[in-house]
Parts: sequence; C-alpha cells; structure tokens
Amino acid sequence: MPLTAVHAQTTDPRANGRRGPRPYGPLSAAEADVLRIVTDARTPVFVTVREGGRRRYSYWRPLDSATGRGGCYAALPTAECDRLYAAGRIALGEPLTDPTRTMYRVTAVRTTPAAPAPAPARPRLVRTRARAA
Repeated sequence: MPLTAVHAQTTDPRANGRRGPRPYGPLSAAEADVLRIVTDARTPVFVTVREGGRRRYSYWRPLDSATGRGGCYAALPTAECDRLYAAGRIALGEPLTDPTRTMYRVTAVRTTPAAPAPAPARPRLVRTRARAA
C-alpha cells in the first residue's frame, strides 16, 4: 500500500490574511532528531512498506572507530516519521518494488525562507539654499 499525502486547502488564503504555504508548527525533540538524520546527505534514509501496510523507516549507521558502535541498520520511530510526512517536511522518492515490499528513498523538503519585510520609507529631505540678496 503506497503512502499518499493529501494537502487540501481548507480556506482561501486571502480570507485568513496569509499568503503562500502554511508555516510549519514547532517540532518535538524526536521529530527534530529524525529530521536532522534525514537532512544529512551522507545518510540515505529509506522507508520499507510491507504487503500488509506496515512501514519501517531506516538508515545505515556507519561504524564509529572510536566507540566501535554502528555498522548496522538503525530504525527511526515510525510515528514521528509519519507526522513529518503528513506535515510535508519529508517526501518519498520513486518506488522500488519487489514481491514482498516496496521501498522509497526519504528526503527532506526544502523550505524557502520568508521574504524579508520591506524597509520603511525614509522621509525625503529637501535642501534649500539661502540666496544672498
């Protein structure tokens, strides 16, 4: 069962005074940690969707020579990943399908920073020269 996101616009943006996409809400500590891992270009993150609809988000944790830990696949918390996906903060790539599962590459969605507010207009100074009579 492939994951799908539905982003329905509930109101006209002109009616509520906002323009453009809705701003993202604050992240929990677990969601921020997941987003940190997904945005790291050196760490490819995948979601595996089994035939029954069960999902598992995981990535390869490289071996750390200092601690001797790593060198294995690590699972990410599914609930936090699903919340990030529903909020539009992560996206899924093209599916890779085999008989028992479908895998998607997980990437972070780039957000564009808000445009800076225009500087207030400065009053124009009018200089007059005194004329000698």
